Amino acid sequence: MSTPPAPRPRPRLALRRPAAAPAPAPQRAARLLRFNKPYGVLSQFTPEGRWRGLQDFIDVPGVYVAGRLDADSEGLLLLTDDGALQARISDPRHKMEKTYWVQVEGIPDEAALQALRHGVQLGDGPTLPARVRRLEPPPALWERDPPIRVRQNIPDCWIELIIREGRNRQVRRMTAAVGHPTLRLVRAAIGPYALDGLEPGCWQPASPPSPVPHHRKK
Repeated sequence: MSTPPAPRPRPRLALRRPAAAPAPAPQRAARLLRFNKPYGVLSQFTPEGRWRGLQDFIDVPGVYVAGRLDADSEGLLLLTDDGALQARISDPRHKMEKTYWVQVEGIPDEAALQALRHGVQLGDGPTLPARVRRLEPPPALWERDPPIRVRQNIPDCWIELIIREGRNRQVRRMTAAVGHPTLRLVRAAIGPYALDGLEPGCWQPASPPSPVPHHRKK
């Protein structure tokens, strides 16, 4: 009588371990540039009419202006490639102060300065309280091209005006409202960022404030 064959061992089933999730890509730091915008340059890369564009000065791809500055104004302009940082700088709700050096016609008295401090009535409503002082001596700045118009019999002076709003041509309208039209307007600082010796038409990288939620512009 033959012996029945021994049962074959069942193959062991290989246990599959779940694949490990890929490691998240490291976040790239937001890029921030400080630029000293000359007179006659728009706060955009494309020129229009008689105004030049930023493309003549900045060759960094993917950056956008955070807080515009009129073509006939000068001074600090910030650019970034990060949408959250752009909003943090330019949106008045974030209350980032903007410091302006303003050459005005005439010599504002204390009543005019107090009016600016408390807020003045403009066509689109009253302004928020501002900080203002006369700059004595005047700031040591580059020569503007073209130079400002000079009226022989009317003196002028410089004031520092610090605001948190960003209405259209607000500083010029504020000084006009107290009887002292703006002759020259230079933005000296935005929050913690200042011109710090930047020559007109030059830019330098800056360190973004921390923390900044990352939302890179596409």
